[in-house]
Amino acid sequence: MRQKFPGIILCLSVLWISACGDRQQAEKTEVATSAPAASPAPTTSVTKHSAEAFFETTTYALVGSSAHTFSPDGSSLLMSSDATGVFNAYALPVDGSAAVQLTDSDDNAVFAVSWFPDDERILYTYDGGGNELNHVIVREIDGTNRDLTPGDELKAAFLKWSDDGKYFYLVTTERNQTSFDIYRYATNDYSREIVYENPGFQISDISADGRWVALDKPRTSADSDIYVLDLADDNAEPLLVTEHEGNIEYSTYEISPENKLIYSTNEHGEFAQAWSYDLSDGTRKESIKADWDVSYVLYSHSGRYRVFGVNADARTVVQVRDMESGEELTLPELPAGDLRNVRFSADDTHMALIVNADDSPSNIHIIDLVDGNTRQLTSALNPEIDQSHLVQSEVIRYKSFDGLEIPSILYKPHGASAENPVPAMVLVHGGPGGQTRTGYRAMVQHLVNHGYAILGANNRGSSGYGKTFYHLDDRHHGEDDLQDIVYGRKYLESLDWVDGSKVGVIGGSYGGYMVAAALTFEPEAFEVGIDIFGVTNWVRTLESIPPWWESFKESLYDEMGDPATDAERHRRISPLFHAENIVKPTLVVQGANDPRVLQVESDELVAAIQANEVPVEYLVFPDEGHGFRKKQNRITASDAYVRFLDTYLKGESGPD
Repeated sequence: MRQKFPGIILCLSVLWISACGDRQQAEKTEVATSAPAASPAPTTSVTKHSAEAFFETTTYALVGSSAHTFSPDGSSLLMSSDATGVFNAYALPVDGSAAVQLTDSDDNAVFAVSWFPDDERILYTYDGGGNELNHVIVREIDGTNRDLTPGDELKAAFLKWSDDGKYFYLVTTERNQTSFDIYRYATNDYSREIVYENPGFQISDISADGRWVALDKPRTSADSDIYVLDLADDNAEPLLVTEHEGNIEYSTYEISPENKLIYSTNEHGEFAQAWSYDLSDGTRKESIKADWDVSYVLYSHSGRYRVFGVNADARTVVQVRDMESGEELTLPELPAGDLRNVRFSADDTHMALIVNADDSPSNIHIIDLVDGNTRQLTSALNPEIDQSHLVQSEVIRYKSFDGLEIPSILYKPHGASAENPVPAMVLVHGGPGGQTRTGYRAMVQHLVNHGYAILGANNRGSSGYGKTFYHLDDRHHGEDDLQDIVYGRKYLESLDWVDGSKVGVIGGSYGGYMVAAALTFEPEAFEVGIDIFGVTNWVRTLESIPPWWESFKESLYDEMGDPATDAERHRRISPLFHAENIVKPTLVVQGANDPRVLQVESDELVAAIQANEVPVEYLVFPDEGHGFRKKQNRITASDAYVRFLDTYLKGESGPD
C-alpha cells in the first residue's frame, strides 16, 4: 500500500539506487514465473565503462504536483538537475532550448520547489550536507536569496499555494521539533502567520482555499486513520473521517480542487484503492479501483485532469482522465518506460512528464494537449554510452524456504551464457517496506556492464504485493526476510549463465542491514557483502530516531518493536553484537551526516570485522547523509563497488 514509514530510517535515499516520488509506468507486462529465457547475444562487443561514464548521465526531476511547474507565462518548466555535479534549480524552456541555471550551489544539494504564480520568483530547498534539516528559500527576480525558515535544528517543507496565488503554505518544526506546524506566507512581502499548531499528526495536505487540512495518524504498522480540520472554525477539533474496527490503513493522496479528500485504503481487499470524501457533506465513494495498489492520485490545478498510477508488479500503469468529458486521455506516442512527474500548465493546455526505462534515464517531455504534439526537452544519457549496450530487466519470481514466491527484478549482462557464466549480486532494497522496481539505475548498469548479474529481490515485507505480503516481516526482521535473500542466491545458482560459486549481496539502508545480517547470521551464504549505510545496532538506532519522526514513532515501534521492551530481540537481530561470525570480505559505505543510520553504526561494524582479521574496506563521505547526492561521491562509491567485487568476487587483482 505504501512504504511502511515514509521518509524515515529505513527508507532508501533517492540517489543511491532509485528515485522516489511519482513512480509511473506506461504499460503492464506479464511476469516470468521461472528462469527467464536467455537474451540474444549482442552482435557487437560491449564497451566497459567507468562509473564516471554512467554517472555523467544527467538526473532531472520536475517539482511537486502541488507546486507550479510551469512559469507564469508557460515558457519554462522548473526542475532540479545535477548537471554541474551538485543538484541545482533550473528553468527549462519548453521550446527545446538550453536550460537556465537559477541557483549555483557547489556544496549542498538544492532542489527546486515552485515558481511563484505571477512572476519569476522561485522557491527552493536545501539542507546541510545531507543532515535533512531542510530550509525553504525564495530566489528573488534579481537573483538574491532569502531564507523563509531561518534557524537551527529545524526542518521545513513546502505544502501548497492558495488558489488565488496570494499565499503559500509551509510546514516547519521551529516551535516544536517533534511536530510540523502550518504557516501561511503572503506572496507579496513574506509576512506570515501560524494557521495550525500541530499536536502530533502527519500534515498531509491543505485545501487550496485554505479551509481544510488533512491529517494522517499512523497507529500501528497495519492500522492508521485520517482526520480533517476545518480552519474556518476557530473552535474546531480534528474530525476523524475513517472510523473503523480492526487493522485498516488509510492515508491521504491529496485534497482535490473541488475540496474532496482523495485517500488510499486497503479496507476492501489486499491492495490500496482510491476513495473520495466530500468535505462539504461527508459523503464518500470509491474513486479508483485496480488489481494492484493505486500509488498516487493527483489533479491539475483547475481540476480538469486527474492522473493516477497503479503499481503493477514493479511497473506503473498511468491513466489521465479528462474530468469534464469523463473520458480517458489518449497520450501521443512516447518512448517506452515509466511515466513520472506528470504536471500540467495553469491553463491545462500543456502537460510535462518524465519517461524512464531500464535502458534510458529520466528525460523530460512536453505534450501540447490541444494539437497532440510532443517534444523531448532533455537528453540524459551520456553520449559516450551506446544505449544498446545497456541491459533491460526482467520481472521474475522464485520460491523461498517456505514456498512463498518472491517477486524480483533480474539484470543479465550481455554475453552471459552457459559457456560464459558470470558472477552475481543479490540487491536488497531499503525499507522495511520498500520495493525494487524497474527503471534506470546508473549503479546497477555499471555493475552489469562489468559482468555482474543483479537480482533485485523484493523480500517479504516489500510494498506493492498486497497487505498480507507487506506484513509478513513484522517483528521478524533479519529472520524470514533474510531467508528470502539467501534463497535469492539459490535461485541465481539455478541459472546456467550464473557462476553459482561467485554470488554476493549488496544493499543500502535497511538493505544494508540485510547485508550485514546475511554476513553475520548466514556467514557461508554469500562470498562478499557491500553494506551501504546499513543499521547494525537496532537498540541504538531505535532509541536515537530524529525528533521529527515523532508522529509515526508509535507505528515504527509496532513494526520493529519498542526498544524499552524488546531490547533483547533487537540485540539478537543486530549484526554488531554477533560480528565475530563475519568471515567474508566486506565493503562498508557511510555518509558522515546521516541522521537515520549514524556513522557510529558503520564504524563499530568495521572495527569488529577488522578484529576478525577478515578483509574489510570502509568508505566514508564527510559531506553526505542517508544517500549520496553529489555526483562525484556517487562515482567514487560505484567505482569502489566494482574494484571490491573484481578483487574479492571475480578474484582479479583490480578493476577491468
